[in-house]
Amino acid sequence: MKLIVKWLLSASALLLLTGIYSGVAVSSFGSALIAAFVIGLFNTVLRPILVVLTLPVTVVTLGLFLFIINALMFWAASGVLDGFSVTGFGAALIGSLIYSVLGLLIESALERLFPQQ
Repeated sequence: MKLIVKWLLSASALLLLTGIYSGVAVSSFGSALIAAFVIGLFNTVLRPILVVLTLPVTVVTLGLFLFIINALMFWAASGVLDGFSVTGFGAALIGSLIYSVLGLLIESALERLFPQQ
């Protein structure tokens, strides 16, 4: 149940993001659901691989390169989807930062709704 609620709230966060920032566009709630799923899938499958491959750069930049990886995952999701678009890498960076903050708020709310047993 928690996974479905998180998915719906993440899609809502994408729609909120389009209202906050003009560099990201989502055509409908259905597109936001698919985009939230793809972003989550990329972050689960591709992001760990990229983090390991870019570990030296991440260490040298004191972890700041992880922002670039997040932006790449966000931008890649917009590249494979029709109803979700990002205008460029700068927009992907800003959009992924805002989306990450919204994701932290969602996680915090879900921890209160579904406490660990």
